[in-house]
Amino acid sequence: MLLKAQDDQAFHEAVSTYTPGMLAVARFYLDPSTAEEVVQDCWVTVVDAIGKFEGRSGLKTWLHRIVANRCKNKLRSGKREVATDFSESLEPELAERFNATGRWDVPPRLQFHESADTLMENGALSDCLDKHLSALPETQRSALILYEAHQHKSEDVCNILDVSASNLRVLLHRARQKIFLMVETFQETGEC
Repeated sequence: MLLKAQDDQAFHEAVSTYTPGMLAVARFYLDPSTAEEVVQDCWVTVVDAIGKFEGRSGLKTWLHRIVANRCKNKLRSGKREVATDFSESLEPELAERFNATGRWDVPPRLQFHESADTLMENGALSDCLDKHLSALPETQRSALILYEAHQHKSEDVCNILDVSASNLRVLLHRARQKIFLMVETFQETGEC
């Protein structure tokens, strides 16, 4: 691994590749400015500790775990938990579409007059998605980004965010339904 060999180019590539995910983890625990400080501190730790990385987990998971541990140390408080009752988590606009376990009774059927790729290319849907992702509560955004965008396994996301599997399901469920409502509104009105 080039990082272990202290290769500057590999380090710069790792910073640009992994920092967004590390920030998502840190923002789960901390306000945005403190999260950025913690991530910067973590990179200093990584430079010193990369020789101890044994490869038992992926590099991304290892980095995210360092961030999570640093944030927990900074907070010095108990772990966050969210309610696992799906009935409390449903948006009124979507309540009739889900059953009590949070699964779709009536699955979404999104239809665009333009292709999703075209909408993303012209920036309209992409800008709207960015806006709504930013508006999600930190816990939901972090869970969604780690699971969907960074494609961590559920077990890894639970370990990184220090939440139970049922709490992760609730966080993902809440985030997905808010994003679904945004896409549905965009589809119907063309507005964010």
